[in-house]
Amino acid sequence: MNAYARTSNLAAYQSAAAHGGVAASDPHRLIVMLMDGALERIATARGCMQRGETAEKARLLNRSVQIVAELRGSLDLSAGGQIAANLSELYDYMSRRLLSALANNQVELLDEVSKLLNDIRSAWVAIPAQAQKRPGTP
Repeated sequence: MNAYARTSNLAAYQSAAAHGGVAASDPHRLIVMLMDGALERIATARGCMQRGETAEKARLLNRSVQIVAELRGSLDLSAGGQIAANLSELYDYMSRRLLSALANNQVELLDEVSKLLNDIRSAWVAIPAQAQKRPGTP
């Protein structure tokens, strides 16, 4: 097997594994995966920003904004009450900060959003297993 075929097979395997992970995941796990994806892209965009890789920075931050929008869209505002409303506003704030970071090359805004998202992620993964399965859990 040549190097190209190995690389192609590896990419196909990784893609299948990633899609399988999403298909088999419960809703609670999917939210964690979205948060991890956003955090990874923000960290990579930070490096691109520092190296002056404008196109890749833009691609990564635009995808991060899309992921944050998906997180916001996953909120059940009627069942989640004030907590869901607060999270919705916070996700909106994060999106605006990411777009500002993109436009103005401000690494500190990326750090701010990463910290906020990490804080939410930590709280989310701390939810007990019983509560994760309860109807109405965002």
